[in-house]
Amino acid sequence: MTSSVVVPPDTLLLLYALLAVVALVVLIAKYKLHPFIVLVTVSLAMGVAAGMPLPTVVKAFQDGVGSSLGFIAIVVGLGTMLGKMMAESGGAARIARTLIGVFGEARVHWAIMFVAFIVGIPVFFQVGFVLLIPLVFTIARQTGTSLIKIGIPLVAGLSVVHGMVPPHPAAMLAVTAFKADVGLTILYALLVGLPTAALAGPVFASWVAPRIHLPAHNPLANQFVSDDTRVMPGFAITVFTVLLPVLLMLCASTAEIALDAANPVRHALAFIGNPIVSLLVALLFSFWSLGRDQQFSREQLLKFMNDCLSPTATILLVIGAGGGFNRVLIESGVGRAIANVALHANASPLLMAWLIAALIRVATGSATVAMTTAAGIVAPIALLRPGTPPELLVLATGAGSLVLSHVNDAGFWLIKEFFNMTVPQTLRTWTVAETIVGVAGLAFTLLLAALL
Repeated sequence: MTSSVVVPPDTLLLLYALLAVVALVVLIAKYKLHPFIVLVTVSLAMGVAAGMPLPTVVKAFQDGVGSSLGFIAIVVGLGTMLGKMMAESGGAARIARTLIGVFGEARVHWAIMFVAFIVGIPVFFQVGFVLLIPLVFTIARQTGTSLIKIGIPLVAGLSVVHGMVPPHPAAMLAVTAFKADVGLTILYALLVGLPTAALAGPVFASWVAPRIHLPAHNPLANQFVSDDTRVMPGFAITVFTVLLPVLLMLCASTAEIALDAANPVRHALAFIGNPIVSLLVALLFSFWSLGRDQQFSREQLLKFMNDCLSPTATILLVIGAGGGFNRVLIESGVGRAIANVALHANASPLLMAWLIAALIRVATGSATVAMTTAAGIVAPIALLRPGTPPELLVLATGAGSLVLSHVNDAGFWLIKEFFNMTVPQTLRTWTVAETIVGVAGLAFTLLLAALL
């Protein structure tokens, strides 16, 4: 008489998710298959293996692509156009020269981290990235510095504020779930976030940059750098143009807190402060602010816009497919399975918040899903174990939601394509940087908890 081993459904789901991630890495990195084709194939296979109804598998993938591109495609398109205007007008070169002059070539990667940290507070990660990536390309070219050494501090600064600092949506949801004080959360987030960004950004980038060799030709970098011997726009007007979307979003966030929900001014500011609208306003403004000294014709502007969009087609397809893979993982129940496993761990609320968020992040690829889901799971448990400051629970959850970004994260493919890296190179740079953010963020949060 033979006995069969019954594997729990959650364990099978986690095994399938692990196999799917391994298959993605092997097929893309080893067998050099196109990431878009591999992501589509593995996503559908994952859904079928997980037992999802066949029509639901396709719909989940399709919905994931649509929800990812519905926002990211417009942001990348408008941001790339704005970056092209900065390049062709000499605006990016003007800001780069000023930063190099103030901080010096040896410390310009520190300057980029602080700029990203400040710019990233009111904007989404993707918005901040497309706003500032022209500076990275321009500074790297002018100083002869590795793109990795300049670029990793940029994404580290943006990532930290994206996951830890209100008024970012996921952080605000966590603040609400844990009943934390917004002002105190922001203060603690700055205390924890700045050293975290420094470790994951300039410190790590200085070490890893000599070990990563990128191709000499980067199609996107060529769109964002140009001849800077012409008369360049002023520093102040260029910075104002770049920060205009940030200022508009900040006005919208302030109005949401200060004005009544029925106030028409609040509605107007919410509209103009939407990331898509604010980027469009900044782009239209750049035609005058950056183009007037160059006297660009309408035909030239049209050519700039067409030229810079061509290289983004592959990026958007891959990002969309990554969003589809993300949605299949979520709807197949992988996130729920991980949460169930983590709940059985008898840990402190801070460690539990970090662990649950980290596991969901690794499984689904979404920092927002990880943070909001983990906050919803841990908040009732934290109420039963009083004594932990709720603001620190927000930070621990945010740190966990940023750890170990890999092939199921749309941000992974965004960084890979813009920096023109291979999958292994992206794992060694971006993935490690994000993991440093997650681990260091938890360590500094625990240190702060000990001091309070």
